[in-house]
Amino acid sequence: MRIWHQSMTVLEDLPAYQARIVQHAKKVLRPDTELVPHGLARDTYPGDYPGDDISYAALYELHSQQWLAYAWRAQKEGYDAFSLCTMLDPLLREIKTLVDIPAVGCAESCFLLAPMFGQKFGMLLFIDRLIPVYQEIVRSYGMADRCVGIVPVGFKFRDVLENFDSPGPVIDRFRTAARKLIDAGADVIIPGEIPMNVLMASEGVNRVDDAVVMDSLGLTLKMTETLVELRRTTGLAPSRRGFAGAKPSPERLEQVLRYYGLGKFMD
Repeated sequence: MRIWHQSMTVLEDLPAYQARIVQHAKKVLRPDTELVPHGLARDTYPGDYPGDDISYAALYELHSQQWLAYAWRAQKEGYDAFSLCTMLDPLLREIKTLVDIPAVGCAESCFLLAPMFGQKFGMLLFIDRLIPVYQEIVRSYGMADRCVGIVPVGFKFRDVLENFDSPGPVIDRFRTAARKLIDAGADVIIPGEIPMNVLMASEGVNRVDDAVVMDSLGLTLKMTETLVELRRTTGLAPSRRGFAGAKPSPERLEQVLRYYGLGKFMD
């Protein structure tokens, strides 16, 4: 099995982060599953941090167009699945209508499965401006009554990248933020930014006191692997009914993607 991992970052600019992703995937996935990490195009952002752009609705939507092209390319290149490894699930509904291989979202996986591990969950994140966006995603999955809050973790993306080799202080700050959610009733803590999650998971932080710290990346990758197996063994696949499910013809899809200039991400 070969899985296309898609990040919102430019992974070539973040070699230590990419190495942690690969290392963690090897621990989570079967030995015969190959995970191939992909980021956005090299010149997407002015620096190596996506948050300065994706906290603006228009820029986020524009950057998300790359994900359509990458999903289409993943299927054309023979990948078995497309794994959206950012909590924002960029254009997940639309991507599911473009490809026949499983397309698996991080938020979809985490928010729907969190209640299997506790009655209530909460999420920690870097970018305060995205809190209403995540709240809307939670509502869209029908989980608003299970979520006690989505709050800032108290440190930033750069703090994670600069502390992979000495993570103790960052982990302490994570635990402090998690305990505030626990006091609000959370049984499950979701690290809502994948770099934050990768650091916690790779350092073995899977509990704070008695609350579960969900491995959001590991869960997404394992869900991707599982959906490939289910498709192979049972034929389970998304519905093709209605506006949200109908699939355009491959010929027309490719024409439209190229018309809007996305061909450079597909070839």
